Amino acid sequence: MAFLDQNPALGYPLAAGLGLLVGSFLNVVILRLPRRMEWQWKRDAREILGEPELYDPPPPGIVVERSHDPDTGTPLAWWENIPVLSWLMLRGRSRHSGKRISLQYPAVELLTMLLFVACVWQFGFGWQGFGALVLTSFLIAASGIDIRTQLLPDSLTLPLMWLGLIASLDNLYMPAKPALLGAIVGYASLWSVWWLFKQATGKEGMGHGDFKLLAALGAWCGLNGLLPIILLSAVAGAIIGSIMLAVQGRDRATPIPFGPYLAIAGWVTFMWGHDLTGAYMRFAGLD
Repeated sequence: MAFLDQNPALGYPLAAGLGLLVGSFLNVVILRLPRRMEWQWKRDAREILGEPELYDPPPPGIVVERSHDPDTGTPLAWWENIPVLSWLMLRGRSRHSGKRISLQYPAVELLTMLLFVACVWQFGFGWQGFGALVLTSFLIAASGIDIRTQLLPDSLTLPLMWLGLIASLDNLYMPAKPALLGAIVGYASLWSVWWLFKQATGKEGMGHGDFKLLAALGAWCGLNGLLPIILLSAVAGAIIGSIMLAVQGRDRATPIPFGPYLAIAGWVTFMWGHDLTGAYMRFAGLD
């Protein structure tokens, strides 16, 4: 790790390459995890209702099964799995079905690459940098799933929260007490908003996954990071969400996923929260 810190000309390309590979895997998580969840929910529902077992083979797993063409089921060759490059070589179309390949694939890979480089630039190549890569990967996967399905899986948000709390035991980013309070207050704050909105309108204004994601971010960013996260996510949601609704021609009653905005705000706060807070204090004349 010290060698990479002393030789950034080698370390940054390695981080970029790792980001492309991890981004390719995150695409698999984004596409396959919701299908696995739905399959398991149906099995559980049949068991609870006492219905007979049906032949319902599980969807492809996340780790073991090879990538395949979604329309024909044909396994992909190794050269069709090269991050970004394969998409470019195939000109964005499947060689098996001829259909257009979603832009999500290269977008997630490039985004992961850029964020990984930013993480090691900010935290170096030690344990802090590694933890930042883990947080980034979880946030990208959770955001991608929320955008596609409006779900934030417990299998992502809860491990992320526990990893943040575990990191605080060694004071990797902050002591344990601020991390624990951040997780508790993060969950309770959005739960309170949800409960009050439901009492006032009879409707649920957000999903429970948002509570858990903010709790996870509170564990990584601490109690003091919650207010910037909430403010930044609200601003990002208002601006980006309004633009997306206008482009899609939908009205403001259309539900939009809030998880990606929490993830953006949480990542920015995790990376530069102290700098942003200090800049605001100086701007407001409070420093």
